[in-house]
Amino acid sequence: MKRRARLLFALLALLGSQPASATVDARDYDAFWLWSGVASQPVLHQAKTLYVLQGQISAPRTDRQHPTLIAQGMSVARLPQQALWIVYRAHTLRWSETVYRQLFGQVERWQQAGNAVTGIQIDFDARTRYLQDYVAFLKDLRLRLPPSLKLSITGLMDWSSNADPQAIGQLTGVVDEVVVQTYQGRHSIPDYAAYLPRISRLGVPFKIGLIQGGEWTAPDYLKDSPWFRGYVVFLRNQD
Repeated sequence: MKRRARLLFALLALLGSQPASATVDARDYDAFWLWSGVASQPVLHQAKTLYVLQGQISAPRTDRQHPTLIAQGMSVARLPQQALWIVYRAHTLRWSETVYRQLFGQVERWQQAGNAVTGIQIDFDARTRYLQDYVAFLKDLRLRLPPSLKLSITGLMDWSSNADPQAIGQLTGVVDEVVVQTYQGRHSIPDYAAYLPRISRLGVPFKIGLIQGGEWTAPDYLKDSPWFRGYVVFLRNQD
């Protein structure tokens, strides 16, 4: 009986020593995604880096149609942030030359407005078994990018566990950063902590993407990774 009691107390002590998940407070960060339909928030005044959605590339519904760039997000404006990423949500990787012209035209307008455009970010949910196709697309996009622009992509957490290491390795020298999403929809992924120890295996600079109001506990080893570059918070309208 005493042995069981000791075991129980030991278990309770162990559980008590585990860090509780904290709510993501946007005021603790300085890099944000600003998506279409999300109202401005006071926290944007402290932002040093913004990822601003400017459109989505839709997949054609029939063989006779072509992919199209649908403009979304805020209008071109002069923003005070030190770094600005222009973001495009992609539903297909088969872009037409028209899409490329429209996309680079938008980026140029942001530059002409006096913004410090760091580069573009592609938000595409590339499943691990199709990652090789995504890498091929990104290599082509990199060749099209002006040398002054960097290339960022969002990434899924299971890349670090299930993706082909050869495909992941080809991202080196192609993308400048991967922002790994720890959320889906409006909520944090419940088992995000299980994937974190393997994220450094990507071998490229990465940031952690968080959802405003979601759950997050930063593991101590994360800051020790030579590839870790900080956080980006996805702002959402408050309930």
